[in-house]
Amino acid sequence: MDKPNFNQVLQHSPFFARVDELNLMKSWSAWNGYQVARVYDTVAAEYFAVRSSCSVFDMTPMEKYRIKGPDALKFLNRMVTRDISNLKPGRVTYVVWCNDDGRVLDDGTIFHLGGDGYRLCAQHHQLDWLMISSLGFDVSIEEETHDVAALSVQGPTSFAVLEAAGIGGLDDLKPFVIHHTQLEGMDVMISRTGFTGDLGYEVWVDPRHAITLWDAVFGVKERGLYDVKPMGLDALEMVRIEAGFIMPGDDFITAETAVRDGHDRSPFELGLTWAVSLDKSYYTGKKALQAEHDRPIKRRLVKLSVEGNKAPTDSFLYDGKNGMRIGAIKSNIWSPILKRNLAMADIEYQNGAEPSEIWAEIYYQKELEWKSTWAKCQISEKPFWNPPRRSKTPPDRM
Repeated sequence: MDKPNFNQVLQHSPFFARVDELNLMKSWSAWNGYQVARVYDTVAAEYFAVRSSCSVFDMTPMEKYRIKGPDALKFLNRMVTRDISNLKPGRVTYVVWCNDDGRVLDDGTIFHLGGDGYRLCAQHHQLDWLMISSLGFDVSIEEETHDVAALSVQGPTSFAVLEAAGIGGLDDLKPFVIHHTQLEGMDVMISRTGFTGDLGYEVWVDPRHAITLWDAVFGVKERGLYDVKPMGLDALEMVRIEAGFIMPGDDFITAETAVRDGHDRSPFELGLTWAVSLDKSYYTGKKALQAEHDRPIKRRLVKLSVEGNKAPTDSFLYDGKNGMRIGAIKSNIWSPILKRNLAMADIEYQNGAEPSEIWAEIYYQKELEWKSTWAKCQISEKPFWNPPRRSKTPPDRM
């Protein structure tokens, strides 16, 4: 792979030659300074691939940082809200980190690569925060976004596809565990992780071997063994909402980007209480989070099932029909497999109590005229989509 050309407006991932070839729609978007596919062929085909066969998503643009040194674990455990002191080598965990006021800066995953080496993956650029937070710790921090290529291989046949591609040793690989192997003489790291809520893996390689990895995976389709489709951002948005995963910038404003006071969110307000430890020693934001934990919650990001077939895009939410406005839809989809409208919504709580009834006021256009309707909403505490195959070990060979 050529080195990044920073005179270019948007960078190309090491998979770009193959991505461009398959992107029939030439529908592009930007992600962390990279040119990425929104839609390759049709959103429907890409969506059903990840739910019924196998899809491949180029996740190279995800921000990646290598953190190592004698104080690496101590530093990370002081930065994130979750207690990761027992994170074993070869394991992965989800984390969130905050500023001193307990407001979320970003979320991501930490990979314990072995010894005192870790990889932090984040949605947005975090190098400045990492460098400031590391003062006084014996650690080194390197951004490796451009130095590590990654493919997300997801769907019910993802295990079989990777096995047919020549990547072995996955039978006993459990969720959030790392496996190292070789493919055609190159080193490959596989983690049983993903952003789809389904069976899936993330495959990490040196950028020089990116095309070899891509061709090995899609070669399974060419040999007539399994169907494999590339997936763009639009289909990924659908499956991540079904899985109940949050997205900074879509579902909430991070503390770093919020302009007005009160527009950022705490982990409690994002439904991430389980990712906050109030028992471990000091970490950034703990004092503020402890104080907030002792008060009734004022608002929360929730998963909503919305009645009817009208898209509740950007709809206001009310406590009862024509009642008091209590929030708004942040992101939403029509789920083809569940046959209903699903949404992530920010709602207010009165004295810490969940609203008794939630209704969405939906505006839609019909023959160039705007109309409105009401739709009842139901909070779901569990993911909308969470099939047993997601965690089954070993996975079924379909």
